[in-house]
Amino acid sequence: MPPRGYGPWEQFASLLTEGLVRRSVDVTLFATADSVTTARLVGTAPTGYSEDPGVDAKVWEALHISAVFERAREFDVIHNSFDFLPLSYSGLVDTPVVTTIHGFSSERIVPVFEKYNGRGFYVAISDADRHERLDYVATIHHGIDLSQFPLQEGPGEYLLFFGRIHPDKGTVEAIEVAERVGLPLVIAGIVQDGSYFERLVEPRLDGQRVTYVGAVGPDARGGLLGGARALLHLVNFDEPFGFSVVEAMACGTPVIASPRGSMGEIVRDGENGFLVESIDAAAAAVDAAKGLDRAAVRASVEQRFNVERMVDDYLALYPRVIEAHRAVHAAGEDRR
Repeated sequence: MPPRGYGPWEQFASLLTEGLVRRSVDVTLFATADSVTTARLVGTAPTGYSEDPGVDAKVWEALHISAVFERAREFDVIHNSFDFLPLSYSGLVDTPVVTTIHGFSSERIVPVFEKYNGRGFYVAISDADRHERLDYVATIHHGIDLSQFPLQEGPGEYLLFFGRIHPDKGTVEAIEVAERVGLPLVIAGIVQDGSYFERLVEPRLDGQRVTYVGAVGPDARGGLLGGARALLHLVNFDEPFGFSVVEAMACGTPVIASPRGSMGEIVRDGENGFLVESIDAAAAAVDAAKGLDRAAVRASVEQRFNVERMVDDYLALYPRVIEAHRAVHAAGEDRR
């Protein structure tokens, strides 16, 4: 952490860690050994297993999680940003565990969350992403470092797709909209579904009307997002949050999105973007986006999605969790 390329979970954890340290919180960060942080770093895996094929994912996940829980008594709170697996350790320690749930990769993982529902403290990253069978202590939207995404006043002359190249994310739909309105499309992100890319995306790349630039790191994100006429986020699944949506708006770039998942909580139709149900509506929104005030687009996210607000929310949550955990522990039963 922070991620060198794609890594929304790592981005969240890094932003929160650094924000807590700025508030004089004593933070120990358990991450890869090559992470960069102002917190106390405990490195287990030498680097991310997506970057080094020699790092066995299961082995280093086990070593990583065990390193945290074997030191549980040292901490007032363990904050888990690593999905469901660490919950299987949580019943073995007395330290409360806050878990930020970054969506559900499959319904098959839900039973683990259900098992620890009575003793865990779950945070949703959007109201739309709350699972009906789980209890939550809060919804806390992610925040971003606004200084990394300066306002760019003039709208660019290209459309942008920024995210995983996968059917869920609507890459092909973005190409169709760009072709419909006659604007170039830049595609940025990792290829998560190779077959989808090879069959439906790659044949339409020509380096002029449709260009693929690969994964874009933190240094280039702001310029690419801010230079676009609009960000196309025509997702085909219930989006849990969407960092690129907020980052684009921070640059003044309107977002044209499907009304799925959290998009209704982030996109204010006609103010900072448009919620659309079809390719035709998305194409019409591209023209309408030219009339939006880019400074107003940025203003719509400055307070709602800045990193300091996110840090405030978690700092307010931790004492409540500690007190609730003490009460449960004193009663000798799970919190219900």
